[in-house]
Amino acid sequence: MGWTEHARPRRRRRQGAWLRYAGIGAPLAVVLWFVGLLRFGDQIPPQAPEPAERTDAVVVLTGGADRVEAGLKLVAEGRAKKLLISGVYRGVDVAALLRHSRTAPEDVACCVVLGYAADSTAGNAHEAAAWMARERYTSLRLVTASYHMPRSLLEFHRAMPEVRILPNAVVPERFRQDAWWRYPGTLSLVVSEYNKYLLALLRGPFDRFI
Repeated sequence: MGWTEHARPRRRRRQGAWLRYAGIGAPLAVVLWFVGLLRFGDQIPPQAPEPAERTDAVVVLTGGADRVEAGLKLVAEGRAKKLLISGVYRGVDVAALLRHSRTAPEDVACCVVLGYAADSTAGNAHEAAAWMARERYTSLRLVTASYHMPRSLLEFHRAMPEVRILPNAVVPERFRQDAWWRYPGTLSLVVSEYNKYLLALLRGPFDRFI
């Protein structure tokens, strides 16, 4: 019997071992993903906290008029010195934004800064970190949708670990917070956001090489 005949049984054993590992690993990965999804759903804040505590700044991530309204209200009430709205489309200015707001422009126009550079949550975090450093601010209140808050906090803490960040979640009108798994639209949104959160989590160790 030659070398080839000896090698074939070993190759078959290795292939069989890989198939067994895959047979065990795939169901385990599905179970872990599902458990993680349930835990992620528990992390979604049910409502915005009472904005009693002051911060240096408010940062709003674009994606809904209700987020901008919440940020403008916080500044109008004197809860922060300035408001950064990150991820604004080119061509939009403060005056145009405030015309569509219920907040009187004269109250907050001087305190609103628009950020045009970001096109992702990680981009929002880096844009906000650069602005916070220029302003020499050390605390911010982060305003975004409730389902988006876990990933936003992950990216913001990663971009500026020395800054104190308070979450200020806005619950969209059509988002079913209670028993979210029962509603197809909300379930789809949570699953999508959870997968993005996992990708952001896995990307973290490689950021320093990018």
